[in-house]
Amino acid sequence: MRGEQTPRLREALEEDIVAGRLRPGQRLDEVGLAERFGVSRTPIREALIQLSASGLVEMRPRRGAFVTLLGPRELVESFELMAEIEASCGRLAAQRLGPADRAAITQAQAACCKAAAADDDDAYYPANARFHAAIYAATGNRVLRAEAVRLQTALQPYRRLQLKVPRRIGASLAEHEAILEALIKGDGVSAAERIRAHVLVQGERFMSLLAALQEEAETAG
Repeated sequence: MRGEQTPRLREALEEDIVAGRLRPGQRLDEVGLAERFGVSRTPIREALIQLSASGLVEMRPRRGAFVTLLGPRELVESFELMAEIEASCGRLAAQRLGPADRAAITQAQAACCKAAAADDDDAYYPANARFHAAIYAATGNRVLRAEAVRLQTALQPYRRLQLKVPRRIGASLAEHEAILEALIKGDGVSAAERIRAHVLVQGERFMSLLAALQEEAETAG
């Protein structure tokens, strides 16, 4: 049961931080959070540890957990870097795509289609993450793959939240189809261009959503 609680708690806290309901520098009280969510302190602590891996929380020895958040400029620059890294992944994957890689990417896209048909953003994000991870793996470049995974982990909360933008899941799915088509054709240039645009638009959608959420939080406060 505890293991099932942790992802739910992590996602709820991610959204609160990114939306501005929990402010940078704010101390996250485990006891208070446990009472709020009706759970023990253990899954709260596990969720905070996971959040520290993505950079949204800083764990300070003997002081507890504190909110950290990338500023607007850092976010824009991070999405730009992610777009270039994924473009490189797309180019290499198109050149080196093997049967197992093609199957993994296709299966992940099928899972995305299923989640999109159900309009289920909670199911769409992990399927989307598998789609991208399968492309990283298809590069055959362990260093590039590791860097892509590292940055994807850091941007995970922001990439997940942008899927809440109206009609974003449908657009994301169509972008995936275009990327997959280029990969299967072995067209590295097109694959790079399409995946670069796919990641950049995620950043644009997220920044628009972030502004709306922060305005809502300030109004509520």
